[in-house]
Parts: sequence; structure tokens; C-alpha cells
Amino acid sequence: MPVYKELLEEFKLVFSKRNSILDSVVPPLLFMLTNALFGLTPALWAAFSGSLLFILLRLFRREPLKFALVGAGATALAVGLVLLLKSAQAFFLPSLVNGALTMLVLLISLAFKRPAVAFTSYLTRRWPLGWYWHECVRPAYSEVTAIWAVYSAVKLAFQYYFYQKALTNALAVFNLVSGWPALIVLLVVSYLYGLKRLRQLGGPSVEEFKNNTPPPWKGQQRGF
Repeated sequence: MPVYKELLEEFKLVFSKRNSILDSVVPPLLFMLTNALFGLTPALWAAFSGSLLFILLRLFRREPLKFALVGAGATALAVGLVLLLKSAQAFFLPSLVNGALTMLVLLISLAFKRPAVAFTSYLTRRWPLGWYWHECVRPAYSEVTAIWAVYSAVKLAFQYYFYQKALTNALAVFNLVSGWPALIVLLVVSYLYGLKRLRQLGGPSVEEFKNNTPPPWKGQQRGF
């Protein structure tokens, strides 16, 4: 199977039944545009109204409300921080805190040799958790987790710089670009690099692990 088709199928598996992209992207975008054109107060109303609109849209379409509610909650928190701190850039403070916590979790998972990327793969695919900890499998997930940690650190550094300089619009644009567009690129790199490393390590495939197949193994040929 061509690599691009394999990647498309992997993305369908990862993002199936998930409608969180617009729910999380539109409110900050509305805040940025409205703040630039009309000021802070209208921007707060626009962002919060956008979140509520997505809740109503999910209800009308009878779609899951989980991500819409999370998006609305995050927006409400951001609006509250803006009102409390009386600063437009405070709208993006939750994203900085979330970025710092994400990086911390990634580093802790590496320190305990239980890479976070292995858990995200497990939640999506439900492969045996023990397979991920195999000595000829775990290094691949550790290395990909390290890539995610570096990305998180660089992203956090830029966010903090823009926040400290009160560059609200620059922070909003950076969050948008470093969000889903960068995430898609990171997922592609993670998949291609991770699968290549699994093959280099020569460990068992998921099916070989399940069947207790003795070495030498054919190894994982698809899926990470």
C-alpha cells in the first residue's frame, strides 16, 4: 500500500468521530479578529458566543457535545482571566499553562520509561499495553515522545515571549498555526519515524506479541 494511503487511513482512525477542531479553533480566532477591529469587550462576547454556537450546532445535529463543552469551558475560563487581569493577552494564558503541563507530562513519562505517546496509541488502537513496554518496542515510542517534548518546549518558549511582550495578535496567530496544522505535520513525522524505528529495533509485531511468537520476528509493518 502506498505510504500516503496508509497515512490517510491512520488519520481516519485517529480522528474518527472527533469534531474538536473547529470547536477549539474558532473562538480564539473570533477573539483575535474582533479585538483588532472593535476592541476587547466585543472580542470577549464574540469568543464566548462562538463557543455557545457550537454547543447549539452539536445539539441540532445530534452530535457528541464533549468537545463543544470543553471548548466552551476553556473559553469561559479565558474570558474570566481577561476580566480578572484586565489584559487581552490573558485570553491565551490557559494555553500557556496547558503547554507547560503537557511538556511536564511528556518529560515525566520519559523519566519513568513509560512514554506518553505509547499511551495515546493504546487509547486509540487498544493494542496490548505490555507490547509497548517490550525492550525492542519501547525505545521507538520513547524517541517519538522526545520529539513531542522538544516541540512542546519550543512552542511554549514562543508563546511565553509573545505573552510577555503583550503581542496579542501575534500570540493568537502563533497558537493557530502551531495548533492543528503543526499537529498534523507532527503526527505524520511521528508515524513515519516511529514505524521505521520499530522495524530497525526488530521487535515483535502486535500479533506476534499476542501469539507469543518466538524470534526472529517479522516485526510491525503498519500502525504505530
